[in-house]
Amino acid sequence: MAHPESDARVLDDAQIAHFVERGFVRIDHAFPPELAEAARAILWRDLGCDPCDPASWTKPVIRLGMYSDAPFVAAANTPRLQGAFDQLVGAGRWLPCRAMGTFPVRFPSPEDPGDAGWHVDVSFGFDDPDFMNWRVNLASKGRALLMLFLFSDVGEEDAPTRIRAGSHHDIARQLAPAGEAGLSLRVLVADGFAGSAAREEVLATGQAGTVYLCHPFLVHSAQPHRGTRPRFLAQPPLLPREPLRLDREDGAYSPVEASIRQAL
Repeated sequence: MAHPESDARVLDDAQIAHFVERGFVRIDHAFPPELAEAARAILWRDLGCDPCDPASWTKPVIRLGMYSDAPFVAAANTPRLQGAFDQLVGAGRWLPCRAMGTFPVRFPSPEDPGDAGWHVDVSFGFDDPDFMNWRVNLASKGRALLMLFLFSDVGEEDAPTRIRAGSHHDIARQLAPAGEAGLSLRVLVADGFAGSAAREEVLATGQAGTVYLCHPFLVHSAQPHRGTRPRFLAQPPLLPREPLRLDREDGAYSPVEASIRQAL
């Protein structure tokens, strides 16, 4: 049964197949541009620099904390997105997003931002003070989807997130032998993310209000900003209501689960 407030069929069969094969789907107009504008006003308030004065943009990236203000929560819970969550994760298998995760606001700069390495988003083991020891496992404990919310227009020069299309299959195969314990970010980095460097690189561009819904194992990376206007993007997880299952008796696998099964 679909979420009572969701669109029953946001994604068509081709988009779902693209998600399973390539590891992501782009949803245009996922939330209204008015919400993006309201959210940016809150972020500019907290940045400590002037939106009209590029001379005040002195750092390549400024990280802002979690936001639970109304525009952010509304952007994450539109009927269009909720319908897509039902289709990709399964109705009743995810939790509504009540806060928008850390904002890495990127500014035009010749400096290296220092955080542009390839990675997957680890999802448990956060009690370890060394983030390189944080972990991910085949059941994607603690994360149902990786999401990229564009709160500003993002062109090819505006530091769009880089995606290695199909790399979620490589990571699934790498994680399989590790069982419930999973692997640490340190191990994944040392192994070169299972040879995913050969995968096609896709740029997460789009207008404000665009959302990329990604498989939690998708390998991705930040990059320097070579454009002219700051880039506002959030990367919150969609949290699972229940663990992923790769052995359902009824065969009712979500596309997230089906893509892992296909990889194995």
